[in-house]
Amino acid sequence: MTVEFDVAVIGLGAMGSAALSFLSARGAKTIGIDAYFPAHALSSSHGDSRLIRLGYFEDPSYVPLLQRAYYNWRALEIRLRTEILTTTGVLQVGAADSKIVAGTRASCEMHGLAHEVLDKAEMGRRFPAFQLDDDEIAVLDPQGGYLRPEAAIAGYLKLAAQDGAVLHFGERITAIEPGDGGVTLRSADGLYRAKKAVVATGPWIAELVPQLKAHAVPIRQVVAWYQPRDGFATEPRRMPCFLRDEGAGGSYFGFPAIGIDGVKVGRHAHFRERINPDEPNPPVNDADTALLDGFISKRVPAAAGQRVNAVTCRYTMLPSEDFLLDLAPGNPNVVVASPCSGHGFKFTSVVGEILADLALEAATSLPVAAFSFDAMNRFECGARVTDIPLG
Repeated sequence: MTVEFDVAVIGLGAMGSAALSFLSARGAKTIGIDAYFPAHALSSSHGDSRLIRLGYFEDPSYVPLLQRAYYNWRALEIRLRTEILTTTGVLQVGAADSKIVAGTRASCEMHGLAHEVLDKAEMGRRFPAFQLDDDEIAVLDPQGGYLRPEAAIAGYLKLAAQDGAVLHFGERITAIEPGDGGVTLRSADGLYRAKKAVVATGPWIAELVPQLKAHAVPIRQVVAWYQPRDGFATEPRRMPCFLRDEGAGGSYFGFPAIGIDGVKVGRHAHFRERINPDEPNPPVNDADTALLDGFISKRVPAAAGQRVNAVTCRYTMLPSEDFLLDLAPGNPNVVVASPCSGHGFKFTSVVGEILADLALEAATSLPVAAFSFDAMNRFECGARVTDIPLG
């Protein structure tokens, strides 16, 4: 006998776990299914810390979603009685006309967000961990900080279970079959019937959403941790989280010494190497460590002590590097969430709400028009992400 659910959520990483929690809290009969186990190393939802910031350089249109995300993160903390979001401030560093710095200032000014603009001398006085060139500045977002991804996912799954959700781990959904009034999900272990399905499977999303085969591309990402040379300058009260624009050299992100491994840094999208999501993450190599060692020595010298750890994970990129939150073309009973593109975790708490809206109401009042299949298909660029060679 096949049990029928109101909504089945496939993939229980950041977005799937949040969606399951919001759906279950609204009284929906839910099941969450994941091929692996929470916050596993083949996903994009682990690694101790994720940045959160309000002055969003990518596009000011993200700010209202971020404001809702902050509200939802604090609501999650209250319900869990634990800290998920820690405020340290976030520094955006680079040339005044760089994408990160200019974009952050524009976003803050458009939405009236608190921020400070600091020159090299002021940075040296207040935040001595960083090294700036003479013509560079920094924009401080005082409400920025970091999230604890493993705690967030575990918390959402705990709340979903408390609200009645059924959880299946170690089970891979191989097909979603449309039918009258819903969908049938197939796995090696059986069949599941649901009125709606939410697909949030990260690097595997194209397996269940064929419209994304030419668009959603998993790539390799590397981060490293360093024991700082100057533990005083790199502790969280004196070293905010940061983003740094290196122009043609890409953009970097980092965190103060918030754990035993020290200061964490990475380059956004790293070398943009396409990977096979069904294979283990490629190991860290000398080119990876040379890149990150060189960056931290030059730009955050106070942190450039011994490298104690380096790991690979993965991003799932869309050509525009935006999100995708929409009903599947031709199947309104399937909600698609491929929202990361390397910058999505901070939005988890609002994306979960959006996915619940789409599954239960087929619409949301939150501003997501830019994250539709139509918007994705309209996007044009000279070098598509799908042209990235396998590394």
